[in-house]
Amino acid sequence: MDTAKREEKIRLWFSMWLRQQDLGIRELFAPDAVYTESWGPQYHGCEAILHWFQEWNTRGTVLEWEIRQFFHKDGQTVVEWYFRNQMQDGRVEAFDGVTLVVWNAAGQIKSLKEFGCNCDTYDPYQNGPMPHFRDEAARWF
Repeated sequence: MDTAKREEKIRLWFSMWLRQQDLGIRELFAPDAVYTESWGPQYHGCEAILHWFQEWNTRGTVLEWEIRQFFHKDGQTVVEWYFRNQMQDGRVEAFDGVTLVVWNAAGQIKSLKEFGCNCDTYDPYQNGPMPHFRDEAARWF
């Protein structure tokens, strides 16, 4: 599968979240696909991914999922992005991230792993040689 087709499929996945609508999850993901979110949850199989997608969209709304760039190598694609959502309790979450996609021979997603990075960055050495970290719990992605 050429890189343009891979990018089109990833854009479709992001669009599904922005529209809160399944536009072909069963065609996009292999039946035995594994999806790993940046903060730990993992979904095994296309049906589990579909269930998670439908259930999550009852609790929150993806406000932005902006693709910044793609990288391709053999049967893999990496996409860098910015993500922002709002949950029903009013909490807004935003972070930068990358996704590693492994494709199967049929052009479906076989494996997808997300990695996140806090957008609220700072220089702990700004005021000298000893680090000064913020007094807050670390958010691990």
